[in-house]
Amino acid sequence: MADRSQVIASTKSYLAQQSAMYGDLYAESWSPQAKSQTKGTTLDSLCQEKRDCTACELSAARTNVVFGIGPADAKVMCIGEAPGSEEDLDGKPFVGAAGQLLDKILAAIGFSRDEVYIANIVKCRPPGNRDPEPEEISECLPILNRQIEMINPVLILVLGKVAAQTLLAKDGSLNSMRGTSHAIHGVQAVVTYHPAALLRNSQFKRDTWQDVRSFRKLYDELVGDKPALDHS
Repeated sequence: MADRSQVIASTKSYLAQQSAMYGDLYAESWSPQAKSQTKGTTLDSLCQEKRDCTACELSAARTNVVFGIGPADAKVMCIGEAPGSEEDLDGKPFVGAAGQLLDKILAAIGFSRDEVYIANIVKCRPPGNRDPEPEEISECLPILNRQIEMINPVLILVLGKVAAQTLLAKDGSLNSMRGTSHAIHGVQAVVTYHPAALLRNSQFKRDTWQDVRSFRKLYDELVGDKPALDHS
């Protein structure tokens, strides 16, 4: 079997040959920008497809389907439970107080909101901000699965018990799912508290900080494209 350097050299030679034969059209089709644009188009198409969804009872009282937001080629996804009242009005996830706290948490480990794709398990607000019902989750989960597949992130930050139980297919407590990495559709994931829980219980902040530092450490091991964190 050829070693890695031989495989890379052969691949480069093949791509150069194809580019010489087919010109810029071939080169553009393989460029990262072209791939990102294709992902974006696919996500936009899925969003348009689901904007009038009536698959479950949550559609009856919603203002907007809250599909998700962020770059189509994001290396990181954050996945929460469901939209709240402000998200329902705005049509974007995590724009209320919990969203502002999420922004601060991400910033503390070196991520801006603009480089992360943010979504929820269900796309419509449950009445009174209750937990989504199993039937509602089962209708929405295929949409989220397609988002994960299209974006193909390097790492997922799972926010809260409902999201963790759903994505990991476990009935355990949140604490039983924290402190280790998991696999979601082949993507490594870390579980932590939902920002809304931190707003209600400040005692969870220390544990959340431990979780997101572990998340950042794992990201550095997998990607390594960020400056070292300043812990001063």
